[in-house]
Amino acid sequence: DHAKEGGRAAPAESMLFAKLPTSVVGPGATVEWDPALATQVDLEAELGVVIGRTARRVPEDEALSYVAGYTIVNDVSARDLQASDKQYVRAKSLDTFCPMGPVLVTADEIPDPQRLAIRGSRNGVVLQDSTTASMIFPVARLIAFCSRAFTLEPGDVIATGTPSGVGIFRDPPVLLGDGDVMTIEIEGIGRLENPCRFWQA
Repeated sequence: DHAKEGGRAAPAESMLFAKLPTSVVGPGATVEWDPALATQVDLEAELGVVIGRTARRVPEDEALSYVAGYTIVNDVSARDLQASDKQYVRAKSLDTFCPMGPVLVTADEIPDPQRLAIRGSRNGVVLQDSTTASMIFPVARLIAFCSRAFTLEPGDVIATGTPSGVGIFRDPPVLLGDGDVMTIEIEGIGRLENPCRFWQA
């Protein structure tokens, strides 16, 4: 649904990008950015998959056994930087642009990660409301795909993509600003909430 709302066909293979470690913050932490650098900042509700043991060339039917647990990821994205750069790393890796939490739920508590309700809200207004069943590539396939290319290590986190409803594709767009509050909820994991602030020199 997210691919469709952006006017794109669903990809035949996963599209990968990295978020830098300095983007990671916890629940309640302030997400900050310089409004002179980015003006089109958006939230993305995503299931986070935390790797529990070293994974290299893992077959899909064994992939879930490499999961330590699950958490919530907000893949905060500067859409204007994404458009100007023609790729994702800078737009999604500004400091504080990867809130995660509020807990790690162990894999045994979530036997099927493709059956979880997922929701993203801005200031209490729901923008995204879906389930992980709508993911193009299920968790097991993502792990297998990544591990064919590089080694996944314990503690690595795979953010699994976002459902439809992001702010940039709304008419008019619903983007984030100073004082806004983002809330991401995933069934069986909890609620991740982070305020937004413009960075001041």
